[in-house]
Amino acid sequence: MKSNLKIVLAGEGGQGVQSIAEILAEAAFAAGKQALYIPSFGVEQRGGVSLAFVQIGEEPVSAPKFATSDMVGVLSSRSVSRVRQYVAPESLLLYDSSLEEEVKKVYGPGQRSVSVPALKLAEEELHPRVFNVIILGVLLSLINFLPLERVKEALERHLGHRFAQDPVLRELNYRALDLGRQYGDVRERR
Repeated sequence: MKSNLKIVLAGEGGQGVQSIAEILAEAAFAAGKQALYIPSFGVEQRGGVSLAFVQIGEEPVSAPKFATSDMVGVLSSRSVSRVRQYVAPESLLLYDSSLEEEVKKVYGPGQRSVSVPALKLAEEELHPRVFNVIILGVLLSLINFLPLERVKEALERHLGHRFAQDPVLRELNYRALDLGRQYGDVRERR
């Protein structure tokens, strides 16, 4: 890796954008990488657009925010245009398939992108609340240098208190992570 990977994640408050970012950064740090996570959201938190900035790599992180990103993950309609300033032609835009029309309207057909039916997969195969973990799984597959075990450990530290209250949540989250990774692996081969 020549420089740190810069990732922006965006969605509505309550969609788990900050959780994904924190888990990525924590897993990277546990794997011996340099990692930084900076949250950015308004006072409304739940219901407002939530942004998260993550940097992962071998080099020390020189600045917490950045002008353009290597990857952008978009989880909601309002966040599609909100992250526009961080998307360069070489950035990879990862988004939920339900946002296809909005993404085409804002970015056009030339933007590097990966469309994932995360919400549909979550609703049909798991539970709507784990759709963000499906996105995390796809990110993990696309990043391809973070060990799965470190991500699972970070997931446990972040959500372990909820898993203790309802063990079914652990299974749902792990299945969502695996489903996302599988989907990302397939997309990567295309």
